Amino acid sequence: QVQLVESGGGLVQPGGSLRLSCVASGFTFSNYAMRWYRQAPGKERAWVAGITSVHRTPRYADSVKGRFTISRDNAKNTVYLQMNSLKPDDTAVYYCYAEGLGAWGQGTLVTVSS
Repeated sequence: QVQLVESGGGLVQPGGSLRLSCVASGFTFSNYAMRWYRQAPGKERAWVAGITSVHRTPRYADSVKGRFTISRDNAKNTVYLQMNSLKPDDTAVYYCYAEGLGAWGQGTLVTVSS
């Protein structure tokens, strides 16, 4: 059974940092590209970042470029999202997604507020 479990969300002040993790199980993690999405209150789910399977090539939405870093540890079946210089507009539920499997995690809430 394919499963993705996100963690690491929480309340942080503007300018702060958080690192999200997504642990995968039920499939060969190293074979699949992974993505992070987010859904802010009242808005549609939006792509944030992606990373390929073998070469681990990252890509970012313009809104997070230079502030967020996606990475993966295939030995730990885990994809990460390091978020720095957080802004109130980054407040959202963050989801990880396995390309080609159509699998989503349950999400982790990030709130950026003073």
